[in-house]
Amino acid sequence: MKKSIYILLIAVVLSACDQGFDELNVDPTKPNQVNVQNKLTSTQLYTSGERYENWRANLIYCSTMMQHFATTAGYWSGDKYTWNQGYASSMIDRIYGNAVKTVEDMLVQIDEEGLPEEMKSITRIMRVFIYHRLTDLYGDVPYSEAGKAVIDGILTPKYDAQSEIYADMLKELEEATAALGDGTSGFGAADIMFQGDQGKWRRFGYSMMMRLGFRLIKVDPAASQQWVTKAIAGGVMESNADIAYIQHTPGPEGINRNGNGEVFTADASMRMSDTFIAVLQDDPRLPILAARRSDNSTAPADLKGLPNGLDLNMLEEMTGEENTDLYAEPNRNIITGEDAPMFFQTYAEVEFMLAEAAERWGLAGGDPAPHYNAGVRAAMKMLELYGEAAIIDDADIDTYLAAYPFDPANALEQINTQYWAATFLNEYEAFANWRRSGLPNLTPVNYPGNVTNGTIPRRLTYSTSEQSINKENYDAAVAAQGPDLLTTRVWWDVE
Repeated sequence: MKKSIYILLIAVVLSACDQGFDELNVDPTKPNQVNVQNKLTSTQLYTSGERYENWRANLIYCSTMMQHFATTAGYWSGDKYTWNQGYASSMIDRIYGNAVKTVEDMLVQIDEEGLPEEMKSITRIMRVFIYHRLTDLYGDVPYSEAGKAVIDGILTPKYDAQSEIYADMLKELEEATAALGDGTSGFGAADIMFQGDQGKWRRFGYSMMMRLGFRLIKVDPAASQQWVTKAIAGGVMESNADIAYIQHTPGPEGINRNGNGEVFTADASMRMSDTFIAVLQDDPRLPILAARRSDNSTAPADLKGLPNGLDLNMLEEMTGEENTDLYAEPNRNIITGEDAPMFFQTYAEVEFMLAEAAERWGLAGGDPAPHYNAGVRAAMKMLELYGEAAIIDDADIDTYLAAYPFDPANALEQINTQYWAATFLNEYEAFANWRRSGLPNLTPVNYPGNVTNGTIPRRLTYSTSEQSINKENYDAAVAAQGPDLLTTRVWWDVE
């Protein structure tokens, strides 16, 4: 008690005597604002994500709902369509406090410091990427008032309609890409994705425009075609050299570790889904992506996938097996490192979208086959970013394409199944494109106690804290969009 009184008295004395100290204690040789270059680095790392949200939203939920992974572990809620509210809200909980706040601060700082327009354009493109992941996963989210607590004193932001968010994001991409040239931006090496290369940022912006344009295919087909056409004319990614990704390093205290890799370090319960293994048969990617848990074999004959939606008791009843050691897991010698790349958008995805644009509307040359083949090749060749052990010979790719050629009678399913395979580990995008296209055809599970009536979820759910801290805006969002459930569809995901 005496110690507490003493500390309180000291605090009172100091507070009474510090008039003018704020001015006196400013070091004129040091900046009072973090430079915007460092903020871009931070924003890119925040967007790639930490273990927290990658474990819960990307892997526990999205990867198993999309049947890339399966597990008997009960806490992997997405595998069995059960609801863990903290897991489901993990991305919205984490991203607003770091990536959103920082990118909004950057835009204000760029204006205040009179920095070049190309730096602002890059920041605007990065901002769109952050928000499009959020709105695709949750639907209506804070957008126009988000990240403005310090800037404008907005502590309880409204939730904007996804239709309005999409309209603004596409407008932002159109304006930002138009302002970029081909030189090196003022961000330079602080841009850990493109090292300040304006041309790559421009192609990324148009590639993202094509991605968002395709999201509109069910809700507004005419607008979808319009934006995809505009993106292609602007100039999308041209090779794997244009891939938007973060090359992580182990780093001290995890400051630059791959969030997925941190999950793989901590959790060994995931196995490759039998749905995914079935698609990868005869595919040269299979022994790179998977290995048998019991002995680390990568022989294709040894790589068995685990069915989704089972616990250990159900597995034993079905197969007589008491554990999952004989099933394939992600290859821990190649793809699960904390220094692995984290992909935001790839050239392979772009080629598959071009193939779909050619198939649907006669765009991109009108013939989907060359784009499909280029997409498959790019998806296989990009794995070399994981290291030498992941290099696939061109001859092996040629053999695969000869054995599994493009089939015009099955074009959209073939294109989007390959898109699904190429977005393995970028499960946010796999989930979004599956909802958009309905492909590949995934068979839902019906685990006892699931909350979706045995249907694959359509979104994740909002934060518990929003129901008390931002109740009025939360209630308005639920009233506009529908119940805050895993089964509620977002605006562009109409039936």
